[in-house]
Amino acid sequence: MSNLWILTGIFVFLFFSTVIIFLSRYKKCPSDKILVVYGKLGKDNEGNARSSKCMHGGATFIMPVVQSYQYLDLTPISISVDLRNTLSRQNIRIDVPSRFTVGISTEPGIMQNAAERLLGLPLSEVQELSKDIILGQLRLVIATMNIEEINSDRDKFLESVSSNVESELKKIGLRLINVNITDISDESGYIQALGKEAAAKAINDAKRTVALRDKEGAIGAADATRDQRVSVSLADSDAIKGENEAKMNIAKSNAERREREAEALRLATAAEKVQQALADEEAFESQKKAEFARADFERARQEADVIVKVNIDKQQLEIQAEAEAEQVRRKAAGEADAILARLTAEAKGNQEILLRQAEGFGKIVEAAGGDVKSAIQLMIADKIDELVKIQVEAIKSLKIDKVTVWDSMGSDGKSPATANFLSGMLKSVPPLNEMFKMAGMEIPQYLGSNIENADENVESVG
Repeated sequence: MSNLWILTGIFVFLFFSTVIIFLSRYKKCPSDKILVVYGKLGKDNEGNARSSKCMHGGATFIMPVVQSYQYLDLTPISISVDLRNTLSRQNIRIDVPSRFTVGISTEPGIMQNAAERLLGLPLSEVQELSKDIILGQLRLVIATMNIEEINSDRDKFLESVSSNVESELKKIGLRLINVNITDISDESGYIQALGKEAAAKAINDAKRTVALRDKEGAIGAADATRDQRVSVSLADSDAIKGENEAKMNIAKSNAERREREAEALRLATAAEKVQQALADEEAFESQKKAEFARADFERARQEADVIVKVNIDKQQLEIQAEAEAEQVRRKAAGEADAILARLTAEAKGNQEILLRQAEGFGKIVEAAGGDVKSAIQLMIADKIDELVKIQVEAIKSLKIDKVTVWDSMGSDGKSPATANFLSGMLKSVPPLNEMFKMAGMEIPQYLGSNIENADENVESVG
């Protein structure tokens, strides 16, 4: 028994140990990290042993002993790159201070590179490695571009830097997030000279533009003065001529105006009368339509009053009839339920009585030794007093207030008619022997003589 308890304890210990180990080796990957599983991982599609398995999100089970795991942090890394004295395409040394933001990539292939080259490295070493790659690619890009391109076309410069730097960062599992070139300068002052040249050129262009505009303004002013004098002379002559023509035109215009005013007055008077007549006609038609409309409205209102009242009365009658019908239906349903309940109760009572009688009869049969006939005879013997009492009661209730007898000898010439009458009345009550026969039974032998004697006594009394 003790060995059984020991085995049970060992089994329980092993079971819970297995569960604990399983739960401790089931690792979930947070959203800001990459889970790298290394160890025995099987082979890839080409048949080579897999160095690691990378997961971004999700969870996996780490096999004990043969597998282990580490996390790669996805937090962005900001790197300050102060590039000094790098040669441009024109062999002019320039300074390009900048800031790059990089982070570990979550693309499947690049993530595998990060697991192989950055796993276990501290953040400072990752920053130094990234800085070396960025410096090399930044020098390469600057060496292929003129200072004018670097200074004026910043978008092209940033695009070239991003393309070259990111392609190299992917080899170690990183991706370029952002590039910010703060300023570009050189020791020789070439960029500053370019700025001064551009500023001087802009100033000279502005001065030239101002001079041209002043020249054009002076020429324009002289031309405007000449044109003004010629225009004034022509305008004076044209003005005199115009004044004369204007006066003639005014006189002619006044005559035409008065003529047109008269014609317009005539037409206006006629049109006014026509419009007045049309307005009166339209007013009459409108009034007629209004009267028709008012009559239709009054007729519709009266019809609506009558119809609505009739509909309301009809709905009230229908609702009242439905309510009375529902009341009758509910009353009938209640009475039916009461009758059903009463009949059910009576049936249950009768069933219970019959069951009790059957149980009693069964006990009587059991007391009679299993003889059903003897049990029945026993029951009849127990009830014989009541049967005799019922026979007596049959004639006891007869009331004869007055009997008038004209007695004579009976038809047999031996007994009086009155005695025959009483004897017949008593014989009309069935004897016990006949009652047993009508019930399909025979009276017991030990009661037979008494019953026959009782019948004979009854006959003798008659």
